[in-house]
Amino acid sequence: MVLQILLGLPFLVSHPISYISRAFNLGRVFIHFWSVNFKFVPEPFFVSKPFAAALLIAHLGLLMAFAHYRWCKDEGGLHIFLRSRVLSKKLSSFLSNSGSSSIMILKEEYVVTNMFTGNFIGIICARSLHYQFYSWYFYSLPFLLWRTTFPTVLRLILFMGVEFCWNIYPSNVYSSALLLCFHLLILWGLWSAPSEYPYIHDKSSTRQKDK
Repeated sequence: MVLQILLGLPFLVSHPISYISRAFNLGRVFIHFWSVNFKFVPEPFFVSKPFAAALLIAHLGLLMAFAHYRWCKDEGGLHIFLRSRVLSKKLSSFLSNSGSSSIMILKEEYVVTNMFTGNFIGIICARSLHYQFYSWYFYSLPFLLWRTTFPTVLRLILFMGVEFCWNIYPSNVYSSALLLCFHLLILWGLWSAPSEYPYIHDKSSTRQKDK
């Protein structure tokens, strides 16, 4: 972040509005012909603002749903988790002075699963995916598939199916629709998978300061 600000500093000083508007062009519309995602959507609607807004709402909605019902389930939901984070910051100084602290270490698999799932949701809701964008999540597909409860045969079929759709050039209505079906099926598998306790230890450890 610091490096990015330093590199863009000359442009921020000389032409701040132009630099920010072009560097973060959220209104940019990619060409419908080259898209692998949502190729089955008619082009006039594909490039429309209502479709972009619908995808944005779906993206945020899916993230909120996973955060509330999956990622923060053991904390009682997203709102309780956020409230507990605020309270923990307020009590951090007190805990330090009292000589004890509660340590809750997240499992590595839990962290990776959540990060890959969040990225995967973004892929599903992306209005346009060009062929080079496959590299955004290809490496995470085997891990995500094996986090589901699907039979191994179905996992392999889904993996090869996604690969098949991405290797059709140029993409067409059928390959794009099939890719979305594969994506949604994988997402459903992640949603319906049994929840695991996210922390390494069931009980927090307490450390006493040496007096």
